[in-house]
Amino acid sequence: MANGLREQILLQEIVRLQQKVAELTLAQTALEAQRQLLAGFVEIARSPINTEILKQFLFEALTLSTTMTGAERGSLLLVDHHGKIEDAIFTHDLTQTPGTLFNQFIDRGLAGWINTHRQIVLIPDTEQDERWLKWPDNQYKARSVLGVPILKEQTLYGVITLLHSVPHYFSPATVNVMDMTAGQMSLVLENAQIYGRLQRYSQSLNMDLEKGRQIQINFLPAMIPHVPGWEIAAHFQPADQMAGDFYDIFELPQGQVGLVIADVCDKGVGAALFMGLFRSLMRIFSGQTVLAGLSVQSLEEHQMLAEQYGGDAIAPPADASHPMRLDAQHMLALRAIRLTNDYIAINHGDLGMFATLFFGVLNPKTGELTYVNAGHEPLMVLTAAGAVREELRASGPALGVMPKIPFRMRRTVLTPGEMLLGYTDGVTDARATDERFFTKLELLRHLSLSMTSAQTLLNNIMAAVRDHTGVAKQFDDVTLLAVRRLPREEDGWRV
Repeated sequence: MANGLREQILLQEIVRLQQKVAELTLAQTALEAQRQLLAGFVEIARSPINTEILKQFLFEALTLSTTMTGAERGSLLLVDHHGKIEDAIFTHDLTQTPGTLFNQFIDRGLAGWINTHRQIVLIPDTEQDERWLKWPDNQYKARSVLGVPILKEQTLYGVITLLHSVPHYFSPATVNVMDMTAGQMSLVLENAQIYGRLQRYSQSLNMDLEKGRQIQINFLPAMIPHVPGWEIAAHFQPADQMAGDFYDIFELPQGQVGLVIADVCDKGVGAALFMGLFRSLMRIFSGQTVLAGLSVQSLEEHQMLAEQYGGDAIAPPADASHPMRLDAQHMLALRAIRLTNDYIAINHGDLGMFATLFFGVLNPKTGELTYVNAGHEPLMVLTAAGAVREELRASGPALGVMPKIPFRMRRTVLTPGEMLLGYTDGVTDARATDERFFTKLELLRHLSLSMTSAQTLLNNIMAAVRDHTGVAKQFDDVTLLAVRRLPREEDGWRV
């Protein structure tokens, strides 16, 4: 009797020890799988998340989950924020590809229950649980099922389903292990979704910026007008996709030529939008058009203003170095300066956007250049030898600061062989890797070597700027404008 009792106690102890060994084995297997899973987390965290890397990681995580739990098969359904299946991963190939799964809502069966309740499901025997729906793979019959939601603050990213052909196979310890595993996987999937959204947003933003860049390029002259006896060249190099710099060269009535170089304050999209506005207003107003109640006076009114110098009209030159009477047609075009300034200041003054702008009207026959410099870098009149004969300094403030501001009109004459050079501060402020600026002094050093043509001059200036900046990122937009009056022997003049 006593021997029988001892044997029963011994058998119970053996069973208890076997269960303990099984639990320790499961724990050791789970610990090793968790270590491998953690290594996968570290690897994926060190590299940009893309579809292939993420899918490989999820497959390995699912494989490790089956190893930890002793499951025979497993699947992972990835869902979007609407609960639609985005992708599916399986540890074993199915005899029938579940293509119909994709883009379907998980609203039925075990996955549907998990989607609704956001809880782990342990089905001891599928024969006695109506939540279990058979897989398309009819050759395998699952009896034990463990369904685990991949959750992050009640956001469902996916559902892991582990299968075994033996009923009551998965234990509560297995549930705990998978709960921790799913928690770690949710972090990766959350980051992947955030990264995906950022990537899509970035791609959309880049597409919009590229469209904006193309639109902005279309604002620039498609072709520089051919002016007999003159060579005109320009260079435009934005620092980013959208720029605040611009230049313009356009024909005006009676064979006159409009020349513009400008720099809108700030950078980016805002500056680019105002660049288009400034450019359009200058063209409209210089062509005697009406816009938003601001009208360009008639030629007769301008002639009267030129004689009387009255009202708020653009004033004539303050100096007497060029006593020649101002060209009335030039004054008519240059009236665009005041009208553009008033339009921007009145309608958009609250935005604090302004532009430094040089607008000159050239008479190609005489070389007479009448201009207004609204706070822009002084343009230079260069002799045939590259010396600076004259600087066309500011004759008024930047455009758009305040309405009803007077702008002084000035004039000069370009003789054969001379060249007009304009630039934005992106040239002189170009930075090297050690933060040194290119400077105006450095710009002057390259003038005398490049006077054979307007295009050669700009090419040599840009080569010098690039040599100075090296690999440093371009800090500001760069714009150059050169207008050269051909020497008589080049343009076929006859005395």
